[in-house]
Parts: sequence; C-alpha cells; structure tokens
Amino acid sequence: MTQSLTWTTAMEVGGGRTLDRLDRILKSIERFTAVASGLFIFALMLVGVGQILGRKLFNKPIFGYIDAVEMSISVFAFLAISYCEAMNGHVRMELFVGKLHGLPLWLSEAAGQLLGLFIIGVLIYFGWEHAMRAYHFGDSTIDAEIPWWPSKMLIPFAFALLFLRIALNLAGYVRMIFNPAAAPIAIPLIADVRELAREEATEAGAVANETDETERRAGS
Repeated sequence: MTQSLTWTTAMEVGGGRTLDRLDRILKSIERFTAVASGLFIFALMLVGVGQILGRKLFNKPIFGYIDAVEMSISVFAFLAISYCEAMNGHVRMELFVGKLHGLPLWLSEAAGQLLGLFIIGVLIYFGWEHAMRAYHFGDSTIDAEIPWWPSKMLIPFAFALLFLRIALNLAGYVRMIFNPAAAPIAIPLIADVRELAREEATEAGAVANETDETERRAGS
C-alpha cells in the first residue's frame, strides 16, 4: 500500500512538473506571437498615418495600402488568439460552469476542451486547404496584386498554436480529475466577477484614487 502511494505521488509530481514545463515553453511562444501582433498593429497605425498625410498634403497615397490592411487582418485577429486563451481573456458564458466546483467543474471543463479541440482541428484542416488553394492558383489582391497565401497560411498556424494550448489545458483538467487536491497547472481558472472588477479598477487607478479621496476626507 505504501509503495503504491509512493508511486502515485511520484507520478503526480513528475506529471505536474512536465505539464508546468510544457506550459512555460508554450507561453513563451504565445507571448512572442502576442508581442509580434501588437507591434504589427502599431506599425499598421503608423502606415495609416502616412497614408492620410500623403494623400491630404501631397496627393500621393501609399500604393496598395487597402490591400495591405486587408491582408493584415489575419495578424491581429488570429495571431494572439492562443495567448488570449492562456490568459483566460476570451469571452465565455459562465452561468452554469461558474457555479461548479471540484470534480464537476473539471469534468465540464475537460468536455469543453474536447469540443474545442474538434472544432479547432476542423478549422486547421480547412484553413490549410484554403491557403494551399490560394498558393497553387496564385490568388492575389486586386490593386497591388500581393499574394494572398502568406496571410491565409497564418490562420492555420495560429489555430495550430491554439490547438496545442487547448490540448495542454485538457491535460491539466484531466490531471485535476484524477487528483482534485493537486495544484492547478496549465489551466485557465475562472475569476470571480467582483475580484476581476476590482483588479481592473486597480489597474485603471480607480481604487487608488478612491483611497486617496477617502484619506483626504478623513484628514479634514
């Protein structure tokens, strides 16, 4: 019996460490894609300013600007989607799941991850097929004739990264199912609404300002 418990504990520790290591590696990739997406949006904003100034002041708009904007949608719409999932920043309905705790919560979350893997897997397949068609047929934009396939290829890449994130989340939930007392690893936790609102208010400085105002009134 003691040997069995020791083996189970060793497997739990080893599995938790492996899961945590994989989570850290994937998060580093997700941070890179998120930063790249943000920098791309900033660069696109600068190009937009140049487009407006060039058109208004010199009557020389940037050639292919509209085409470039259309192609860039895949960058800021999909590239950081896996990072958003890792940070639990996506919009989700928690009317039912938010009331669950312990094993029922982990079971429902694992079922949701399985469904997510199926949907994302389908999107990866058809996204890849669509990108390859654009590559083979030479699909390009209308004005500047920029090839579409790099932009379209970015979508299955982003979904593949999201697939890995969901698979890692699923492994984390399965771990919690078999050992509910373990520390949660590689899973996005549900934040309490009031706690989340307070965190957002603190980041915005609202709580700090309210505290300063309260102290000022108390002093006077």
